[in-house]
Amino acid sequence: MMEDLFTEATQNFEKGLTAFKKELSRLRTGRANLAILDGVKVEYYGSPTPLAQIASVNISDPRLITIKPWDKALIGSIEKAILAADVGITPSSDGNLVRLPIPPLTVERRKELAKQVSKMAEAARVAVRNNRRDYKSLLDEDDTIPEDEQHKLVKRLQDLTDSYIAKVDAVAAEKEKEIMEQ
Repeated sequence: MMEDLFTEATQNFEKGLTAFKKELSRLRTGRANLAILDGVKVEYYGSPTPLAQIASVNISDPRLITIKPWDKALIGSIEKAILAADVGITPSSDGNLVRLPIPPLTVERRKELAKQVSKMAEAARVAVRNNRRDYKSLLDEDDTIPEDEQHKLVKRLQDLTDSYIAKVDAVAAEKEKEIMEQ
């Protein structure tokens, strides 16, 4: 039963880490990254449709994303959707292709993004600690576990928590490094 609890805890910690990485991937870092367009929905036949389902989205060079819609009539809708999604990039088109030039980041913007990464990392650490608290309360409520065994299990849970907090910190440090390099 205890192994199931630790397996479940590990899975929850891993889900939190994956969500944190995905959230970080949406930050614009001065390089072309298709993840910044993940939340863009284009009005297509009356329903909001993800951009990737109605167009070919590519990185043509490190500072340019190109979007080639399968239906050229959607170019205006794609531009409006990108502007509405507030990804921080102004699209331009030539009638066949929508281009998203990624401007270089200013020093102030880099510092602002680094602060944002720190806030996101703190939120991820809090989520890990909340998971630990939930699993610790499950251990505390179980009267069938001897007290010394319970202390060992709590220590093991704390070690698992510490390892995931270290992973969050490592991912955040890597992202901050990526943001700050020119």
